[in-house]
Amino acid sequence: MIKKHTALSKKLGISFNNPQIFTMALTHRSANSKNNERLEFLGDSILGFVVAQKLYDLFPSASEGVLSRLRASLVNQSSLAELARQHQLGDYLLLGSGELKSGGFRRDSILSDALEAIMGALFKDQGINACQTWIELLFAEKLNDLSLDNWQKDPKTQLQELMQSKKQVLPEYTLITMSGLAHEQMFQVKCSIPLLTDTCVGTGISRKKAEQSAAELMLELLNKDSI
Repeated sequence: MIKKHTALSKKLGISFNNPQIFTMALTHRSANSKNNERLEFLGDSILGFVVAQKLYDLFPSASEGVLSRLRASLVNQSSLAELARQHQLGDYLLLGSGELKSGGFRRDSILSDALEAIMGALFKDQGINACQTWIELLFAEKLNDLSLDNWQKDPKTQLQELMQSKKQVLPEYTLITMSGLAHEQMFQVKCSIPLLTDTCVGTGISRKKAEQSAAELMLELLNKDSI
C-alpha cells in the first residue's frame, strides 16, 4: 500500500503550500497523464544550477574541468537514487500496475526522476531560495565528502587508477585519424575499456590531448552508468 505523502514530506523536512503539486511530483507517467515529467525537467535544471554554484563557492581554486567532474559525481542517476532510497522514496510513489509488478519503485531512473520532480515542485510552490536551501541540505553529506585531491589529477591518470582499483585491464588508446597541416594537426583517439562495450573518441591538437579528451569522456560515461 502506498504510504501517505504527508509522512514523506515530514521525512524530507519540507512542506508544501499546495499539496497537489507534491502528489504530482510523486506520480509516474504509468499511473496518470498528470505526472511528474515536466516537474522533473524543471528540477533537473535547478539541481544543476544549485550544485554548480555551491561547488564554485566551495572550491575557488578548481578549474572549470574539475568543477564539471565534481558536479557530475553528484548530479547523476545513481547518486540521486541513493538519496531517494535513504528517504524510502519508493514507498510513496504512484505507479501504474505494470510498474508496480515489475518493481519500478526500486528502479534508479524512476527514483532519481521523482527526486528531481520534488525539487521542481518545491521551486514552483515556494521559489528558488527554499528550493536551494533544501537541495544543499539534501546533498550536505556528499558535498562534505568531496576533495580536490583526486579531481585535480588529469583524466588519463584518473581513469587508469579507477581501472586498477577494479582490478581491470588498463584503458587502450587507439589513434583513429590525424589530419591537417604539420603546424595545425588534429588528432582523433579512441578509448576503450573492458567494463564497457561503448568506446569514447576524443579530439585534440596533439595525440596526448586527444587521449586526455577521450579519457575524460570515458570517465563521464562511467559516472553516468555508475559502474
